[in-house]
Amino acid sequence: MTVAAEPHIAFEDLETADLIVDALYAGGSNGHSGDDPIARLIKGVGNQGGFRYKGSPVKQTVRVAVLYTTGADVDWPDHLDMDTGTFTYYGDNKRPGQDLHGTPRGGNVLLRDAFAASHGSEADRLTGVPPFLLFEKAASSGRAVRFRGLLAPGGPTMSPDDELAAIWRATSGQRFQNYRARFTVLDHARISRAWLEHLLSGGTPLEGGCPSAWASWVKGRAYTPLLAPATTVIRSKADQLPDDGEGQAILEAIREHFRGRESDFESCAVAIWRLIAPRTGACDVTRPSRDGGRDAVGQYILGPTANTVAIDFALEAKCYASTNSVGVREVSRLISRIRHRNFGVLVTTSYFHKQVQEEVHEDGHPIALVCGRDIVDVLRQHGHTRLGAVRQWLEQSFPQT
Repeated sequence: MTVAAEPHIAFEDLETADLIVDALYAGGSNGHSGDDPIARLIKGVGNQGGFRYKGSPVKQTVRVAVLYTTGADVDWPDHLDMDTGTFTYYGDNKRPGQDLHGTPRGGNVLLRDAFAASHGSEADRLTGVPPFLLFEKAASSGRAVRFRGLLAPGGPTMSPDDELAAIWRATSGQRFQNYRARFTVLDHARISRAWLEHLLSGGTPLEGGCPSAWASWVKGRAYTPLLAPATTVIRSKADQLPDDGEGQAILEAIREHFRGRESDFESCAVAIWRLIAPRTGACDVTRPSRDGGRDAVGQYILGPTANTVAIDFALEAKCYASTNSVGVREVSRLISRIRHRNFGVLVTTSYFHKQVQEEVHEDGHPIALVCGRDIVDVLRQHGHTRLGAVRQWLEQSFPQT
């Protein structure tokens, strides 16, 4: 079977190209800033930085806003969740000694005003929220970028505090604030060149070939997320372990912290699961098991606060080296403990053997498999981005006795 090549737009064709979700847009080859493809695709938004726009954030005249992410800044882990269509983006105040809204590019001012306007009237959204276009640095060499979609501030299940939050960070002993913003990728596969030109020339956003998903959001704040569940359910060893040195060091620090007392890793595994599933309720760690691990039983809470439903789950943790996979024996033990209408969680600092993943998927076992890379990713998403921060978290949360 021949696999179709992914959409790829040459540098010389960018000025007339539509924006196609996940298409690759080539950069130039002259070795200077003029090679930037975004500036050529969308005239007037600039060729540098994570925030690019036509207009002025201070004067509230932004017509089009581009968010560009490299995905390489582990301190500020921008993240696209394709299962939910949610994109998390961090603002542009990334150093101490600067006011939250005092950045040179005014990116945080744009976020503040756009998210505020998003909760207003249709007129507020029409004039105060520019269409946000998401681009990501391509894995290939050079300046190529990938278009990830049309963004609307907020989401259908988020509270205002979830949508835009000022969070604290510290570097070299100095504290500062930055924004964490959450957007929804709208379900629209192709942004026409006609609409882009219409926006850039100052036209009304709801005209000139406006996407229906954007019109629905502006008129009634109705979200139609672009949902794309993964078709690949079997992950390779490489896909389950961090691919950067800092991430590998974080996993090693966790293993080292529990060396000689691996059964104590259970409490850490429960804490990691809480980061992944925030509505986890009471969770009790049980006695050490014969295979060196410890078990936990807990509840996951569903429903409104006044009338919740608790779903029981069983959790197991394996503090293994990266060379030691979790095999069928460990997962079979967890499966035997799951009762009707329960689910299981298995957390490991290592990876899951291919056979384990195949059996869980093919037999439909309700088990969440959390591997080493998942651990590093969720710690980074919750502010534990560097080795020193993770070590401090381990020492404070799970002190050695």
